[in-house]
Amino acid sequence: MLVVAAGRVIGADRAAAELDVVCADGEIVELRPPGSRVPAGAVSIDASGCYVAPGFLDLQINGGFGHDFTTAPSSIARVAEQLPRFGVTGFLPTIVTAPPSARAAALEAMAATDATGTAGAAVPLGLHFEGPLISPRRAGAHDVDWIGDVATTPDTETWDAARGVVLVTLAPELPGTLELIRTLVGRGVVVSAGHTACTAEQMAAARDAGVSAVTHLFNAMAPFGHRSPGPAGVALADEALVAGLICDGVHVDPLAVRVAWRALGPRRTMLVTDAVAALGTTDGTATLAGRAVSVGEAGVRTADGVLAGSDLALDRAVRNLVAFTWCGPADAVATVTSTPAGLLGLTDRGRIAEGARADLVVLDPELHPVHTIVGGETAWRS
Repeated sequence: MLVVAAGRVIGADRAAAELDVVCADGEIVELRPPGSRVPAGAVSIDASGCYVAPGFLDLQINGGFGHDFTTAPSSIARVAEQLPRFGVTGFLPTIVTAPPSARAAALEAMAATDATGTAGAAVPLGLHFEGPLISPRRAGAHDVDWIGDVATTPDTETWDAARGVVLVTLAPELPGTLELIRTLVGRGVVVSAGHTACTAEQMAAARDAGVSAVTHLFNAMAPFGHRSPGPAGVALADEALVAGLICDGVHVDPLAVRVAWRALGPRRTMLVTDAVAALGTTDGTATLAGRAVSVGEAGVRTADGVLAGSDLALDRAVRNLVAFTWCGPADAVATVTSTPAGLLGLTDRGRIAEGARADLVVLDPELHPVHTIVGGETAWRS
């Protein structure tokens, strides 16, 4: 048994208050007023003066700590061991545009992963395939040689939640994509629009077919215009869509973040890192899908200056959101907990309630992680 004592709980099924969070057998079993007797043999963590939040979820991360998931999916477990330092307890390893063999290798790696997670590590919740069904006009740092459409991508038959593919990013304007969206949603896959040149009308049709999110809002998509609002306009206006957002101040200007926040709020804003192998390293170089990138004040970029993911940690994204929008801690935390959990249809994560998984992060008053718990066990502490 583990008791996280006297912290200010956010993400609970009740008004935020100082509570003890009692965990046993990997679940939250009780929320109670602080000061109650700790059962004999229980481990107690003093969270007084701190926030206690659900564990963070990152649904778009390409690698970290020198590892690239697209070229080396076997590294997923090694990155998972490091992510709790950022408060992350669950994540979607993201495979960018690449040959079918890369996606097949990632599926094999996920099949060999313990679905319950490894002690002391964040849990890979499934794969995010970002491409190859994207627009070559909005490829960003993706390898255009491997961009395809539905007709030229036969391995879509393997994209199934039961096999570990839980999120797919695609461009809705590609031929045959609307029918594929319906098929994927029927297989339990969440579909997001991204790397797209689609019009607002095409985006609305994709939404009607089952698209429920947009990938990294404003980036690698047709720009918003007052006469041609495009996918960004639909995302901002449509209450049914969740918008992923890279909140590093580089991918999206802080003022644009503030504008998006006013439209989306905590229920429809989902912070992601889009982190590449540069996350957690300091040498100034990394790779994305085997392509060399450099890291500096201008972000992570290819040799020709194109943004290629980030070295952003998810806890910093949360603090940036507070700084850019002046939102409160509970709203900021929702963007990396309840909102991504809701998008994936997860009811046991992203909240603090009896019966939920004991995935928790203790945050200091400035929202820096000081203690991360996965499945009721300490995974990291400062």
